[in-house]
Amino acid sequence: MKKYLVYLVFLLVTMNTQLQAQRFAYVDTDYILDMLPEYKSAQKQLDLIAETWQKEAEEKKAEIEKMLQDFQAEQILLTAELKKKKETDIKLKEAELKEFMNKKFGYEGELFKKRQELVKPIQDKVFDACQNIAKKSALDFIFAKGGEMIMMYSNARYDKSDEVLIELGVNVTKNKGNSPEPNAAPNNMPNTRPGGGR
Repeated sequence: MKKYLVYLVFLLVTMNTQLQAQRFAYVDTDYILDMLPEYKSAQKQLDLIAETWQKEAEEKKAEIEKMLQDFQAEQILLTAELKKKKETDIKLKEAELKEFMNKKFGYEGELFKKRQELVKPIQDKVFDACQNIAKKSALDFIFAKGGEMIMMYSNARYDKSDEVLIELGVNVTKNKGNSPEPNAAPNNMPNTRPGGGR
């Protein structure tokens, strides 16, 4: 029994030493992306596309509502055959609207694909910059603060967000509250990169 207790203590001490030896930092991905002019431009494009498709969907919906109103107003005068045809036409239009919404806004729809096309290369550049910072700073882990991850507490001395922005060619001040002015990324930075995955 003593042997197992000694072994357990040894194991805990070893694990504790290993954990203390690991170096980590975090980056605020929302802050980094908001500071990148190309990300803001991509978001504007996506917003315009989504707005256009939303208007189109609203027009289709208004057309269906008018068909329903017309049908309700005249159904007393219609023969059973005409009534059935009009009901079928309305159902077809409703199905078309549903298909349109799925095609444009659904999971892996056109908006999703456009977001991948415009935002993915920017996210890849941020990921590469994080890797470079990790190597330069001899870090074992970089955590992402932003999006869905929740950090209950974070010491600002471990925040590498500004270093990532500098790596991306953006001038920043040391205080996030000062609204630093972004500069264009250096000419040697690739605009796009193949691959998939905020």
